[in-house]
Amino acid sequence: MAFIVWLVIGGLVGWIASLIMKTDLKQGLLLNVVVGSFGAVLGGWVIGPLLGLGSFNQSGYSLASISVSVLGAMILLALVSLVRRPSAR
Repeated sequence: MAFIVWLVIGGLVGWIASLIMKTDLKQGLLLNVVVGSFGAVLGGWVIGPLLGLGSFNQSGYSLASISVSVLGAMILLALVSLVRRPSAR
């Protein structure tokens, strides 16, 4: 049951981050879950130590941990958009 909750929260985090970063139309449910989950890990590594907080993967489901996860997912989406940006010709 905890795995299902983790997937649902990861999907919501990915969806919120994609709305903020304006990439929602380019990704579906599965990619939202992937972005949310990996974004939570990235947020836990990068933002968590700076603010003294953890992501939802590390410290449970609170507003602060979900915020850290959303910020991590936004960083992940920004990095992906830099890599996928078409080159100027």
